[in-house]
Amino acid sequence: MFHTHTGESIDVVYRKGETYIPEALTELNHFLRDHRTGDVHVYDPRLFDLLTALERQVGEPGAVIDVICGYRTPWSNAFLRQHSAGVALHSLHMEAEAIDIRIPGVSTWTLHNAAQALHLGGVGYYPRSDFVHVDVGRVRQWSLGVQ
Repeated sequence: MFHTHTGESIDVVYRKGETYIPEALTELNHFLRDHRTGDVHVYDPRLFDLLTALERQVGEPGAVIDVICGYRTPWSNAFLRQHSAGVALHSLHMEAEAIDIRIPGVSTWTLHNAAQALHLGGVGYYPRSDFVHVDVGRVRQWSLGVQ
């Protein structure tokens, strides 16, 4: 993964078989920290499973995933709500159960459709901002800025 705001990259095996690797999850939690405040939250590892399934679904297993937004503190979420459209009051980003992404070489429309086909959580499509939101909440979908 590559974080578009921090410029950091991470390449880690987070699970072997059915067993999550605690040290790898700790690294991922730090990598996906709130880039505005530096606060770290423990991510739901099902989100990493969802990303792995999504890479396979688009035919790009092991692809670099560009991270637009990982964890958000309530402060960061409120800040974004004041300065952007489409930011949920009770965003799952604040629970470390959501991530906004793109995969270089894969259109966000294709990524959006692949995420919806998985039926593993929420999927938001943001074509003007060129990213897709995925989360491990209830299955639902929305679009913002569709032309």
